[in-house]
Amino acid sequence: MRWALVKVAVAVTVMVVVAFAVPLGLVIKEMARDRAFTNAERQAATIGPTLSITTDRAELERAVASTLAGAYGRMAVHVPAADEPGSLPLEIGTRRAAEEDLRTVRRIGRASITEVTGGFALLQPTALSQARIAVVEIFVPDEEVSNGVTTAWLVLAGVGLALVVGSVAVADRLGLRMVEPAQRLAYAAHALGEGKLGARVPEEGPTELRSAAVAFNSMADQVVQLLANERELAADLSHRLRTPLTVLRLNAASLGEGPAADQTRAAVAQLEREVDTIIRTARESKPQTVAAGPAGGCDVSEVVRERMDFWSALAEDEGRTARVAGIGGPVRIPVVRAELAAALDALLGNVFRHTPEGTAFAVDVHNGEDAVIVLVSDAGPGIADPRAALARGNSGGRDGSTGLGLDIVRRVAESTGGDVRIGRSVLGGTEVRIWIGLDGWRAPDAPRGHRLGRRKRAAQGRRAAEV
Repeated sequence: MRWALVKVAVAVTVMVVVAFAVPLGLVIKEMARDRAFTNAERQAATIGPTLSITTDRAELERAVASTLAGAYGRMAVHVPAADEPGSLPLEIGTRRAAEEDLRTVRRIGRASITEVTGGFALLQPTALSQARIAVVEIFVPDEEVSNGVTTAWLVLAGVGLALVVGSVAVADRLGLRMVEPAQRLAYAAHALGEGKLGARVPEEGPTELRSAAVAFNSMADQVVQLLANERELAADLSHRLRTPLTVLRLNAASLGEGPAADQTRAAVAQLEREVDTIIRTARESKPQTVAAGPAGGCDVSEVVRERMDFWSALAEDEGRTARVAGIGGPVRIPVVRAELAAALDALLGNVFRHTPEGTAFAVDVHNGEDAVIVLVSDAGPGIADPRAALARGNSGGRDGSTGLGLDIVRRVAESTGGDVRIGRSVLGGTEVRIWIGLDGWRAPDAPRGHRLGRRKRAAQGRRAAEV
């Protein structure tokens, strides 16, 4: 499209230049010719008064020599013989015109231009008497007839070329202004089709393309919102199903021995595997979107209090000590509420599932300028291979675990540009650190949290990386 506009602009400009330059060049040529012959007529008129007074050769030669054309040898005077006996024709200067042309001028009685060797000759008749007509001949060289024409044509050619180049530049800019928004719209559409849900188009360019960009962005936002709703539903199902299943599994473990108890525990295990498969399919069926905006964020403190209230009843039954810190005020993060709740349930469920009864655990929230850190720690035996535990679908060597819980947690952290690390907690067991990046994001109504200094954050990172 861009090159098509350039070609059209070149064609139209060339047509306009030709339409104006060719006639103008011809006019310039005619003007130069008229200027040369008008000057010759003036030179011929200067000798007229002398001819009307005398036809003496000496006088005429002096008169011819005094003119500019005579001084350059371009003037000749042809005086016919008188009616008196013995009178001869008089010629002064070099004759270039043919005798036939001289007779023709005398017969018609008006000036004439004839082509001669090296240029043109202006033949101007002057009446000496009723029967005698002298002819003044002015030679006009070819270079004088075309004087300035070549320069004028070069100037016209340069102007025409400049117009063509200018039109190409303007057409290229206009084409680029139209093509670039269309290309960006096409690239964004391809990216959206490939699952890059953060693809958007700048709303700029011509009116039609701006309208198309607005419509595309609105459509993409709606797609992202629909997928976010689906993920919220999947996350909600995850913690609604996994949490009762954990309680059911713990209760089934206390049924003792016997066929009925074994069947109940086998059924619970099978149900957990099926739920894990459903959750994994729901989360991996669509690519992840970008981090939620302010409207889609949540309050970490509120979610932690809610989930700890849920798990506190089971912790009391098993004699576990639970501690919570850092949730005194609202802490906003760009994560959907249901996803954060699912991540916390996955980590707290792992504590109850893989540590003995009576093992203490804690949840700490640290609010920084560029990140929010959630620490879930316990006093259990720890994880033998933290690096392997973070591998997708791996449990870190723990029996009966699919590794889906840590995968859910990692997805939540990575959707904000953060990460997840496993290390040794101050309680003696496992500590899972969720680093949730803010990247300049903060809800308008959220207060500024306390600063996490670089040294403190580096120390926490080193501690989390240690086994």
